Amino acid sequence: MAVNVYSTSMTIENLSRHDMLAWVNDSLQLTYTKIEQLCSGAAYCQFMDILFPGCLLLKKIKFNARLEHESIHNFKVLQAAFKRMNVDKIIPVERLVKGKFQDNFEFVQWFKKFFDANYDGKEYDPLQTRQNHDATPQPNPGPIRTSPPVPKTAPTPQRQINAAPPPRRTAPPRPATEGMQSWWSSTISCWT
Repeated sequence: MAVNVYSTSMTIENLSRHDMLAWVNDSLQLTYTKIEQLCSGAAYCQFMDILFPGCLLLKKIKFNARLEHESIHNFKVLQAAFKRMNVDKIIPVERLVKGKFQDNFEFVQWFKKFFDANYDGKEYDPLQTRQNHDATPQPNPGPIRTSPPVPKTAPTPQRQINAAPPPRRTAPPRPATEGMQSWWSSTISCWT
C-alpha cells in the first residue's frame, strides 16, 4: 500500500519547474521541454509502475497521446491504480488534460512528494519497460486547429455602396375603430 502525502503548495521544499522537468526526464529517459507536456498522463503511469510494479498495465497506456481523449484514458488508468494502491488523491483530469502550466505544475509537485515518500530505490529501465515507445508528446499541447489558416495575401472584400437607398415599405392601413366600438359594447352588454 502507498504512503499518502498531502497539500504541498505552501512548502519551501518545492522544486522549480526546471528541476521537475530534470527529474521526470532523468527518471524516465524522456525529453520533455515543458511542464505542460505532462498533460498526457503517461509519465505518471510509468512512475506508478516504478513504485508499485504491476499496479497498472503499461500496455494500456497511450505513450504517444496527442488528443485529449487519449490523455483522459491515461489518467483513468492512473486513477484506477491510485484506488488499487489506496492513494488518497483525486486526479483533476479535466484540468490537467487542457495542458495549462499551473494545473500540471501543481500536480507534478504533489506527485514528486508522493514518489519520494514511496520509492524504495530499486533499478528500473524505463525504455525497456515502455518497449522503446517515444513518450514525448507534441511540444505545444493544447487544442488542435480544425480550420485552415487564412492566407495573409487574400484581399479583403470591399463593401458595396448603393447610390439610392432601398425603398421604404409602408404598413397596411389600420382598420377603422368604429366597428370595434360597437362590437365591444355588444360584448359587454351580453355579460351584464
